[in-house]
Amino acid sequence: MNIAVCIKQVPASESKVKPSADGKDIDRTGLTYVVNPYDEFGVEEALRIKERLKTGQVTVFTLGPEKAAEALRTCLAVGADQAVHIKDAPLEGGDAYATAVALAAALKRNPYDILFFGRQAIDDDAGAVGIHVAEMMGLPHVAGINKLEIDPQAKKAIAHRQIEGAIEVVEVTLPAIFTCQKGLNEPRYASLPGIMKAKQKPLTVLTLADLGLDPGQVGSNGAKLVVEKIESPPVRSAGKIIEGEPAQAVAELVRVLREEIKVL
Repeated sequence: MNIAVCIKQVPASESKVKPSADGKDIDRTGLTYVVNPYDEFGVEEALRIKERLKTGQVTVFTLGPEKAAEALRTCLAVGADQAVHIKDAPLEGGDAYATAVALAAALKRNPYDILFFGRQAIDDDAGAVGIHVAEMMGLPHVAGINKLEIDPQAKKAIAHRQIEGAIEVVEVTLPAIFTCQKGLNEPRYASLPGIMKAKQKPLTVLTLADLGLDPGQVGSNGAKLVVEKIESPPVRSAGKIIEGEPAQAVAELVRVLREEIKVL
């Protein structure tokens, strides 16, 4: 069973993010980057399926600049078999749709039984790439899964997903696309031998020419959404402590809410 996992390199959640000078992006100077946490659930689930069935390959895909190869090497270090890096200057500035165009073209080059994506990326929170790819490839998909059962003989899967007040159970035929969320598994850490082996595993670079795509289909040219402005949230004013006896403090609080903050 061959499994594809699409990942994204994102700024670490502890990074201090601020808008860029032109207000169209974030200032990426000095940021620490990691594999998107939701994508890690997809990588781990792919590895567990391969280990359980004792057959198949796990291939990780990403789209991005040269630096994004670091995220692919991280996935190879935890056990993925090979990686594909979609890298070309016209890919810059794309949205979820334009990204999906390139990923779908790359994924169509080989048959995969299962395709994993993270539910969303923690940088833009769009949560749309996997769903776009499913539509472009004409594959069934289940979003936000937290449990997956595979029947390789019947070529079927049963996915469980949390909905309000219940668990929804969906059966799909394979190949299919699943987007993963917290609770699906606990991603493993890379071992030292795994890190050393990752350096020897194949990492293929694909350009638009390799994918048969025109520059007008991807990146900022192919985007359906345009970022007009990114700005930091307003700085909160300092809190106010109201002291005194309970009755007096409550009366003063009501006065502040009514006269100063004007929420009553």
